[in-house]
Amino acid sequence: MTAFSSTVPGTLGIDFGTSNSAAAWRAPGEQAKLLALEDAATGMPTALFFNFEEHSTHFGRDAMKQYLEGETGRLMRSLKSLLGSALLQEKTALHGKLVSYQDIISLFLRRVAHQARASLDGRLPERVVLGRPVHFVDEHPERDRDAQNALAAAARDAGLGEVSFQLEPIAAALDYEQRLTRETVVLVVDIGGGTSDFTVVRLGPELAHKRDRTEDILATTGVHIGGTDFDHRLNVSQVMPLLGYRHTGPSGREVPSSVFFDLSTWHLIQWLYVPKAIAAARDLRTDYSDQRLHQRLMHVLEEKEGHRLADAVERAKIGASSHHAAAAIELGWLDRELSAQIAPSDLEAQLSTLLSQVVACARDCVRMAGVAQPDAIYLTGGSSALTALRDALRVEFPHTDQVEGDLFGGVATGLAYA
Repeated sequence: MTAFSSTVPGTLGIDFGTSNSAAAWRAPGEQAKLLALEDAATGMPTALFFNFEEHSTHFGRDAMKQYLEGETGRLMRSLKSLLGSALLQEKTALHGKLVSYQDIISLFLRRVAHQARASLDGRLPERVVLGRPVHFVDEHPERDRDAQNALAAAARDAGLGEVSFQLEPIAAALDYEQRLTRETVVLVVDIGGGTSDFTVVRLGPELAHKRDRTEDILATTGVHIGGTDFDHRLNVSQVMPLLGYRHTGPSGREVPSSVFFDLSTWHLIQWLYVPKAIAAARDLRTDYSDQRLHQRLMHVLEEKEGHRLADAVERAKIGASSHHAAAAIELGWLDRELSAQIAPSDLEAQLSTLLSQVVACARDCVRMAGVAQPDAIYLTGGSSALTALRDALRVEFPHTDQVEGDLFGGVATGLAYA
């Protein structure tokens, strides 16, 4: 499909995120503003639900609502994680058609474009900038390039035309720059659902007018670790043992673990619902001493409740972090007598290795920039709200103030300035 012919002067920035997406528009000479993508909400979960009974497609919160209310269909999340992988071109049956996962990404972007047009009197800005992580794929330049090309192709198919790209942490920096009153060296920390990206950049009101900011970007690094990895680790440790992970069977051996790791990974859950995977899970029955555990596993798979389980873990993680207290993982729908929780101590114990890698990447970025300590740390991305992460950054940079940006809209706004 070609780009929309009717355009308006300005720039549309689209932050297509692993967990959440946002869009912002900036007219020439004006401030950027976030656009409503779902009712009045400017942020929208990167989720689609295909309702099989009504043959309808739902997006964002509506998609999650349909799924959690038990509608018959299929939920898809974390599609960005497939960019750069062979799975992107795999096809799946939806509404009577075989479509690739790249086509599904295009479908989501088409929805974003539609909502943007609705906010701009039926037109799109003449320029569209998409965000991208520092690395779609760590240490694989060719696959990283393929990932960006695939996202560009999906955007064209969505009617967005030829898009340009900007690194997400640099976009976040451009957003932060709008509120500065003096020149400042900033470490931008962008922790999303799938990646953690960092930029050390020189910002300030006098610098904002420069067309070429190359010399102001002192260093950029990134690592393929984000909020979905935190959720995965917590899911494996706090919930999967209730389904048989590390359970010892009659033979004295543990139940094979691969099903539990896939069931704890957002973008792999859907693959466990195919007949071959269901049959393999049923065959694990003889590996269990406690058949109740196997029954729970089969209930989750046969009723396609894997994303519901992952959502319960994510909610408990957020609760434990924001309230600094143990938060229950809602599992009553699986077993009325089942209970589990995530406590702040669990966050520390289970996430310490991942957070160490994230902080090490931030430290490398500052070292590469050649500065002793940045003047400020600017936090953006939904997973940057995690208290354990902020504490770890505070230990690494004890004399640097942390500034919280718009966790879900800052990158999109910055892209409109790119």
